[in-house]
Amino acid sequence: MRISFSPQRRDDALVLEKTGDRIRINGELFNFDGLADGDTIKLGNIPGGWFAGAVTKTDGEIHIVLTLPHGPNPSQAVAFPDPIVVTEDGPIAVPHDEAPDVDA
Repeated sequence: MRISFSPQRRDDALVLEKTGDRIRINGELFNFDGLADGDTIKLGNIPGGWFAGAVTKTDGEIHIVLTLPHGPNPSQAVAFPDPIVVTEDGPIAVPHDEAPDVDA
């Protein structure tokens, strides 16, 4: 699975987990098992608010574009994230900035 990101100023979090051609986004499962090579699902046909582009399958690999939430001053790595290729099932590390330390 190849995941590209479209950064957006938002205060929520993005939690991802992959299982085969399925991805769980903040607990909601999206199943792309039935996608054949060359198939595309247009953005308007994908439920939920996390997708930022069409979903395609090319050379046996699912390609998705997801919104990447970030705070008011994102690092370069978060503002301009590289796509990631996920080959193993399980949790997916999402580009993010550490929360600032706040002394109580």
